[in-house]
Amino acid sequence: MEFKLPERPEISNKGTFGKVLNISGSKYMTGAAILSSQAALKSGCGYVILACDDEVRHAISTQTQSVVFAPVEKIPEILPTAQAVLIGCGLGTDETAHQIFDNVFAQKIDVPVVIDADGLNILAEKMPQNLPEKLILTPHPKEASRLLDEVSVDEILADTEKYAQKITEKYGCTTVLKSAKTVVCSGTDEIFKNNAPNSAIAKAGSGDVLSGIIVSLLAQGLDTFNSAKTGAKLHSLAGLAAREKLGKYSVLPCDIIENLPDAFGQIV
Repeated sequence: MEFKLPERPEISNKGTFGKVLNISGSKYMTGAAILSSQAALKSGCGYVILACDDEVRHAISTQTQSVVFAPVEKIPEILPTAQAVLIGCGLGTDETAHQIFDNVFAQKIDVPVVIDADGLNILAEKMPQNLPEKLILTPHPKEASRLLDEVSVDEILADTEKYAQKITEKYGCTTVLKSAKTVVCSGTDEIFKNNAPNSAIAKAGSGDVLSGIIVSLLAQGLDTFNSAKTGAKLHSLAGLAAREKLGKYSVLPCDIIENLPDAFGQIV
């Protein structure tokens, strides 16, 4: 299958490659915010604005000099200026997270949006009236079960293609159903299956990295299906490269990010 990468003109600036608004992180899950943000930057977008509370900002600001921080109160102001949005990585599901989610989808969103992790759990509880036309959902099987009104995880794993399509039909989105053999499908007949199981990346935080890659490709101008399938392939290749260097036990999500250059080199 052919994979597309965004064009990379030499005469350019950070605005050429798009702004990502990342709405992620909470008191006990700060790592998801930094992993998704760093993965987005490593995948080529011009810059990332991480909208989070002060507690998250204080916890991770010393870990990166590349991410721009903004308070969650600024989200309505920033959202129209972004080229792509990611919401949900480590966001939590408490009242504050629900309020943030409601505020984001209270208005019509014209830019592509990726919903992951806790954002999916909130989405399963309530369907916003203003889901964007360009939407990617990235559930693992348990999150997919919630999105599909508690279809069992075993049923989903027995036929991931079928249930990825059901999520796509229900939410009008491109679906990335994550598993050992990830399936990506859109509203057309296009389906990508990544048949490359890798136990080395079966760790908390790997999904946050994938979402960061995908939203970065969106911000750089790829459409939803190509962003999703190319992002899934890059994530897989980077995970395999990390495993080759570190073994199947010792790969961390940050190692996937560090091996993205190798993955991009294999697709170019």
